[in-house]
Amino acid sequence: MKNYVDILKKADLKATLQRTAILEIIDQYGHIGIEQLYQTIIRSHATLSLATVYKNIITMVEKGVIVEVAIMGSKPQYELKKAEHIHLICQSCGSVNDEMIDSDDLKLLKERKDFRFASSQINLYGLCKVCIDTSHTKASA
Repeated sequence: MKNYVDILKKADLKATLQRTAILEIIDQYGHIGIEQLYQTIIRSHATLSLATVYKNIITMVEKGVIVEVAIMGSKPQYELKKAEHIHLICQSCGSVNDEMIDSDDLKLLKERKDFRFASSQINLYGLCKVCIDTSHTKASA
């Protein structure tokens, strides 16, 4: 289990109950949208408002604790900041899975003299294994 208090302190953020709860839920799901995050968090923190969740998400994105994953044609999801990776996004069920990338390839891009690299987010769209298997099952029925 990650130490969310340390993660927040390293980002110069106060480790509030709301922030640690948000991080725990994001970590549990891997990738999660604000609506699902809010519905999950109010089960244990009924007095927490949606506005407070939004405010904390924005602050933690700005401080680099969590990352907004922009998904074409859908609302963004959020994940904990981690090593460079790409997202495999299923166009059928909407699942988002991480795939680690070769850091040497990214290093070459970062070292380019004609481009100042700030950050990256690579999303690949297609069908996940579950949806592929489901479509094969339906097709053969």
